[in-house]
Amino acid sequence: MAPTLIELIGAGLFTLAILHTFCTGFFKRLAHIQPAHAGLWHLLGEVEVVFGFWALVLVVILFVAEGETVAIDYVDTRNFTEPMFVFAIMVIAGTRPILQTVTATVYLISRITPLPGSVGFYFTVLSLVPLLGSFITEPAAMTLAALILADSIFGKGISRQMKYVTLAVLFVNISIGGTLTHFAAPPVLMVAGKWNWDTSFMLSTFGWKAAIAVAINALCATLLFREELRLLPPPQSSGNDYVPFPLIGMHWVFLAAVVFFSHHPAIFMGIFLFFLGIAHAYQRYQDRLILREGLLVAFFLAGLVVLGGQQQWWLQPVLMNMNSDQVFFGAAALTAFTDNAALTYLGSLVEGLSDEFKYALVAGAVTGGGLTVIANAPNPAGIAILRPRFDNEAVHPLRLLLAALPPTLIAMLAFRFL
Repeated sequence: MAPTLIELIGAGLFTLAILHTFCTGFFKRLAHIQPAHAGLWHLLGEVEVVFGFWALVLVVILFVAEGETVAIDYVDTRNFTEPMFVFAIMVIAGTRPILQTVTATVYLISRITPLPGSVGFYFTVLSLVPLLGSFITEPAAMTLAALILADSIFGKGISRQMKYVTLAVLFVNISIGGTLTHFAAPPVLMVAGKWNWDTSFMLSTFGWKAAIAVAINALCATLLFREELRLLPPPQSSGNDYVPFPLIGMHWVFLAAVVFFSHHPAIFMGIFLFFLGIAHAYQRYQDRLILREGLLVAFFLAGLVVLGGQQQWWLQPVLMNMNSDQVFFGAAALTAFTDNAALTYLGSLVEGLSDEFKYALVAGAVTGGGLTVIANAPNPAGIAILRPRFDNEAVHPLRLLLAALPPTLIAMLAFRFL
């Protein structure tokens, strides 16, 4: 079927949005050159704003070309559950009671490892927290890992190369580390119900392979930067700011409740609003809530949802014309240019797929989830938290892509040959 004019425009705007992500640094520099419009250039230089901006352009074009009813109906039929969920889970996971608990756990486990000081701490963060994402969901794990790394590693004056490699390994490990269960990784969640994949299946088919790849990636990064890590001050336990145990427990209950009702936005947003009331009531036990970062990430993902709705006409034929061998590599490559959950969702619409094709599609989608900021839904959360630690507060997409290739290759080998 030939694409409609709007579908062609949507594909063009999607391409412009991808190119825009490579130009955010240019807009930030433009803000210094043209101070009269610095606010606008800073806005266009925020990577989280990119897809929301071009989604707005698409909606305006729909209004002009198709009329108000078509434009409103199109937006109304998009599913914005994931952006809302990522916003809620980011804010809750980033609170002092949750962060203290996870940081203290990482600190204790790192002391058991044979690696000394910051070396063991760094390895534990990059290996343990991504696997934790299989239980508290990948966006929550990304938020926690990024916050821990921001204070303990990125804020200690490490090299630019170490920053990019660490971010790349974190992205890849989060993407594959959520495959131990059937509900934590967005690309798995899209197909688990349709294909009857439960946690037992995920653990035996994907999970153990992912755990090996996560450990290898974390170890390689640790060994590569062991000299830098040895120069860092020893990590400290996070127990300096006292938080009552009942309040810690209450925060974990809120986190678990939002995860449990992750498919029901009316419920989990209600829980989230109640959480905000509790957080306000006990402000002395809280740090700044990451509401701004969460909203930016939600805006990014919402824009991806709106623009992504116009890409099915070319994405699905490309995927379905591949065999099970080709789709593994094809899905990994396509994931760099579109959200990996979108790829697996398109696969779930097709009846009669072989088990080999299903495995290859999902394995490829999660493997490529660390290549770019748009490859996996939790990636924008990591960018939002860690970007201020980079030069000019900008993460260069090409440097990230190059840094992500080695850990992505390790993940490919694990899913392909183990």
